[in-house]
Amino acid sequence: MMLKFAVKQSLLATGVALLLAGCGATVEEASPDTAAMESSEDALLNLLPACEEPEELEHVVEHACLHAEYGPFEPVTAAALGAPVLVDVSQAHTAYQVTLPKRSQFNYAGRVSFLPDESGEFAFMLSRHRGLRIFEAATGIEVAQECRYNIATNVCSSLKTALIADLEADTEYHLEFRSVLPSNAAFTLIIEEAGHHH
Repeated sequence: MMLKFAVKQSLLATGVALLLAGCGATVEEASPDTAAMESSEDALLNLLPACEEPEELEHVVEHACLHAEYGPFEPVTAAALGAPVLVDVSQAHTAYQVTLPKRSQFNYAGRVSFLPDESGEFAFMLSRHRGLRIFEAATGIEVAQECRYNIATNVCSSLKTALIADLEADTEYHLEFRSVLPSNAAFTLIIEEAGHHH
């Protein structure tokens, strides 16, 4: 009886796999765990408080949106985690088209370098909802982000998220990005000043 049940289960699983393959679904689309992992990481990113002065930030986003749509564009491939970070994204008013290296079947991750020439608040605007982590390059200490701004489509349809962090001039930072889904492993990054130190 148990053997008959096991054979039925095996045939059912095989049938589902063939059905998915016949419909053109990939392994990633068929795996609910990848979407769950991505949404749980997004939930952690949403713990950042919402930015308190969205009107001021909207002007920064509107300006960045022009670059997101019209350039100049700079395609870059992030350095793999653990590798030397040679990719620099410090040029202002530039839409960096970032591609993350693949680490495993369901894991993409990489870092780029950012060197601000002035101290102040910077807005890191992304064409994805996933965020980033910021580390001081020399010490490896993570920099706390101040707030998160979810960009409405009526403000800019090309960008989805802005993260604000307070950085020091002439200090190199590593921006670390991760993704479970391939759709989040290639995205646009624009960095603009959001406020100066007085």
